[in-house]
Amino acid sequence: MIVVCPNCFTRYKLTGEQTPAARFQARCSKCGQIFTAYRPVEVEQIPFVDLEQSRKKTADSSVIAVSNQKGGVAKTTTCLNLGISLALHSKKVLLVDFDVQANLTISLGLAPAKSIYDLITGKVDRLDTLIQATKYEGLSILPSAKNLVLLNKKFFGARNFEFILKDRLAELKDDFDYIIIDTPPSIELFTLNALTAAGLTIIPTQCDYLSTHGIEQILKLIKLVRSKTNSTLEARVLITMFDPQSTASRLISKKIKRLYGDITFQTLIEMDHRVREAQIMSMPVIHYNKQSKAGRQYLKLAKELIT
Repeated sequence: MIVVCPNCFTRYKLTGEQTPAARFQARCSKCGQIFTAYRPVEVEQIPFVDLEQSRKKTADSSVIAVSNQKGGVAKTTTCLNLGISLALHSKKVLLVDFDVQANLTISLGLAPAKSIYDLITGKVDRLDTLIQATKYEGLSILPSAKNLVLLNKKFFGARNFEFILKDRLAELKDDFDYIIIDTPPSIELFTLNALTAAGLTIIPTQCDYLSTHGIEQILKLIKLVRSKTNSTLEARVLITMFDPQSTASRLISKKIKRLYGDITFQTLIEMDHRVREAQIMSMPVIHYNKQSKAGRQYLKLAKELIT
């Protein structure tokens, strides 16, 4: 099995004798990080569709992973509001909630009992039976549920586990114009699968002191993914929660553009109290209030992404 340090991304190959427990604590010999790891099932029990073909396929640019190891940077907010904005530009969009916290699913007021885990374990036959249409035209969601946590416990570290999501999404490539994947702030199975499946990673980052560190961490992970499972993966930085009245916010925004200007979206998303109000109502902000500054900026972001 393979264990990956969540801090420095060093990979360790362990034998069954070294990992007798299903769950164990590990320490990275390179950086000293202590983390929880899980012993996976044997690889033949992972029901891949066609692993060899999945490895050969070029990443689809219409599949977008929204990812950052730093929490609180508006990943889920970006997934939901970029998704609805693309739908308002007459695109057919699928949101994939690939986070055990299910925040994207909850943001749409849903509480399903099944997730993609049921497909992988054979409890449902087809992925499209798990997809739910939302009340917004052109927007659907592959929801998360409580049992999604078992996916990480059973398969993380097994040989070629990074291709589980890519294999399954291949069934839907002709059904949607864009597939947007929400990821947790960690590098375990969910994030690695999302980055392997995607053609583009959007890195949301707020304008605070630690933002550039968070960008650098996810770019290191993307570099690793490019070398192992997805050589064509691209990355774009999105500045979120920008406060134009804050000197610190303006300075950090300039720093981000100076360091990552060639991959930073021109559109930025400003602080907007209507976003939080919309979350309480389980709505995209542009549907909650059409005058929302952030809502209009997400529409502009969608247009920038399309063009």
